[in-house]
Amino acid sequence: MDSKTDAQRMEKIVSLCKRRGFIFQSSEIYGGLNGCWDYGPLGVELKRNLKNYWWRVMVHERDDIVGMDGSILMNRAVWKASGHEDTFSDPMVDCRSCKARLRADQLIDKKGVKQCPNCGGKDLTEPRAFNLMFKTYVGATEDESSVTYLRPETAQAIFVQFKNVLEVSRKKLPFGIAQIGKAFRNEINPRNFTFRSREFEQMELEYFCRAEEGMQLLEYWKEERLKFYENIGIPREKLHVKTVSDEERAFYSKGTYDIEYDFPFGRQELEGVAYRTDYDLSQHQKASGKSLEYFDEETKQKFIPHVVEPSAGVDRTVLALICEAYSEDEAPDEKGKMETRIVLRFHPRMAPIKCAVFPLLKNKEQLVAKAKEIVDLLRPHMSIFYDESGAIGRRYRRQDEIGTPFGVTVDFETLGEKDRQLQDTVTLRDRDSMKQERVNISDLAQLLSRRIA
Repeated sequence: MDSKTDAQRMEKIVSLCKRRGFIFQSSEIYGGLNGCWDYGPLGVELKRNLKNYWWRVMVHERDDIVGMDGSILMNRAVWKASGHEDTFSDPMVDCRSCKARLRADQLIDKKGVKQCPNCGGKDLTEPRAFNLMFKTYVGATEDESSVTYLRPETAQAIFVQFKNVLEVSRKKLPFGIAQIGKAFRNEINPRNFTFRSREFEQMELEYFCRAEEGMQLLEYWKEERLKFYENIGIPREKLHVKTVSDEERAFYSKGTYDIEYDFPFGRQELEGVAYRTDYDLSQHQKASGKSLEYFDEETKQKFIPHVVEPSAGVDRTVLALICEAYSEDEAPDEKGKMETRIVLRFHPRMAPIKCAVFPLLKNKEQLVAKAKEIVDLLRPHMSIFYDESGAIGRRYRRQDEIGTPFGVTVDFETLGEKDRQLQDTVTLRDRDSMKQERVNISDLAQLLSRRIA
C-alpha cells in the first residue's frame, strides 16, 4: 500500500471508531485534550477482552506468575532511585517558522541539514531536555516537600513490592509479577490517534531470575509474546522483531527486543522485551536501605535477582487489533445488488460482542419471544446484542461493521411452521464467510463458546 492509501485507510478507521462507539476524543464538547482518549461502549469491551486474555495467559494459566495492582501515586523517592526524576526526558526542539514543538528524533535530515517535518523549515531551536513526568503535590501544601509524580510506568511498583510479594506468594526463582495499569507521560507531540498518548495503559511482567538465566529467558519471552499476538488475531507476517542496538537501549539492559506491527502510518512498536539485569532492585535496595535480596534455600546464597520485562501497551494493541480487523468487501443487499461492506474481522475472543440475535420480523410476537429466550440462554456465557429493527440484511451489516462474529436469526422454521423437523433450530451466520447453517437452540451455547474460546 502506498502512503496515500494508508492515510485514507487510517482516516476511515478513525471515523469508524467514533461513529460506532469505539474511541472518542476526551473532553470533546470543550474542544478536546490532546493526547487523551475515551473508550466508548464497544471500545471498552474490546479493551477489556484484551486485558482479560493477557491476564489469563500470563497469570491464570501459569504456576510461576502472580499479579498485583500498584498505586498510581508513589513516594517521590521511588522516582529518584529509579532515575526517572533526573533522566526521564526527551530532547525537545521548536520550529521558529511554523511554531511546531517536536521531539528531536522527529526532525527530517536532508543532506545533513535538520528540517521541520511539518513545514520543511530549517530555523530550529537547539534541543533541550523535557521531563516527561507529570508533577503533582500530595497533601494541603504545594511545596518541594509534597512533590510526587503520576507514574510514567507500572514497573516500579512491582520492584518496590518485590519482597512483600515474594514472602506471601512463596515462589522460587524464576517467577514473575504481572500488573495491568495506567501510566502517564507528558508527551511533547502526541500523534497517530491513540498510538502515542499522554494517558495510557500498560500490561507489564517482571520475570525474576538468576543472572545466568537472563539471556535465555529474554529469548523465551520474545517467542511467548509473539505467540500471544498471533492468538489474538495479528498475523505473524505483520509482526517484526527489532533487536535494539547497544546505542539505543538503556545502559543497564543486556538485551532488548521491540515487537513491531505494520500500522497504516508505518511500522511501530507494540511491546518491548528487555533484560534489565539487577539494576532496578539494586537501585531501590541502595536508596531505601532495605534488603531486596533473594535467599536460595538450596545453595544458601543471598543475591539480588535479575529481571526480564515484557512490557506491552494496551491502547497500542487495541489500535493494532482495529487496524488489522478493518476490511472492505462486496456483498449483496436485500435486492441482490452488490454494495461495499465494511467489516471488522476481529478474532472471536477479542470481539466486543460475540453474537447478535435477530427475530426475522419484529411484528411477529412468537418470533420476538423466541429470540428473547435465546438472548437469555446465551447472555450468561458471552456478550450478546439483540436487534429487531430494519431489514435482516441491514442488521447483519451493522454487526459486521462492529466485528460481531456470529448472528442468530429466529425465523418461521424455528417455530416449526414450514417443517416440523426444523422446529427449535435457528440460522447461525458467520461474519467472515457470510455462510449460514441450521443449529439446534439447545446446542447454541456450547457451539458458540467453543468457537470464541
